[in-house]
Amino acid sequence: MYCNYKNSIFTFYKYKTMAVFTSSLPDDVLAQLAAQAERLSVPKNKLIEKALRVYLEQLTRLEYLYSFSQASKDQDMLSLAEEGMADYLKQIEGNEKG
Repeated sequence: MYCNYKNSIFTFYKYKTMAVFTSSLPDDVLAQLAAQAERLSVPKNKLIEKALRVYLEQLTRLEYLYSFSQASKDQDMLSLAEEGMADYLKQIEGNEKG
């Protein structure tokens, strides 16, 4: 079950359990948060939740990019990838002939 606030980009899901988290924010950030929440007619905690989820997803993507970057420098990984590509090319050529 979810709630969509004014057909905005925010879709929030109801959770069976939620923890309470207390934090402090700089005054300017809190003022921006309050202004955006009011403009979007979204509760501040939901705006924070969405922003945090987006940020955490970006961190996960960056971790993947970093791991691929590291793997591209590893000669053993490159050899494995090249062997796999040769097999893949054979499969494609076999499908085209078949």
